[in-house]
Amino acid sequence: MPSIVLDKTDRKILALLQENGRLSNLEVAERVNLSPSPCLRRIRRLEEAGVIRGYVALVDAAQVGLGLLAYVNVRLDKRGGPDSRGKSHAELFRAAVAAWPEVVGCYAMTGEMDYLLRVHVQDMEHFSRFVQDELLHHPSVIDVKTSFVLARFKETTALPLP
Repeated sequence: MPSIVLDKTDRKILALLQENGRLSNLEVAERVNLSPSPCLRRIRRLEEAGVIRGYVALVDAAQVGLGLLAYVNVRLDKRGGPDSRGKSHAELFRAAVAAWPEVVGCYAMTGEMDYLLRVHVQDMEHFSRFVQDELLHHPSVIDVKTSFVLARFKETTALPLP
């Protein structure tokens, strides 16, 4: 459930900024038929409420040498209690994931596996090193299943706004 109520104009603003986050306030205001001041107030309200989390440059992975994309299902050991610091297997794993630059997305999942990782690497050799030296070396990991992306047909960061 959204933390704030979004009207039609808010949705238009969000759609425009998802398409091009570099639009000026004046350009957004013109496109949604508002004057600049009320438009800026709406954008700031969306930012303050956390609806707009930030602005980024979208980098093409292949153009920076990260030509292999893998989705990795990970299952953790659920036996045993917390470690000597009181950390669970899941907490230890999440802390490790945060430190692995190859992992650009990590999601807790339902079903057979516990986590789904989105991993960008240079090539199969890089992936092999990551899996053997980092992922399988982690004491909480008991099973890993990987799928490699063969082709991309759709990739967007834009959310469908109801």
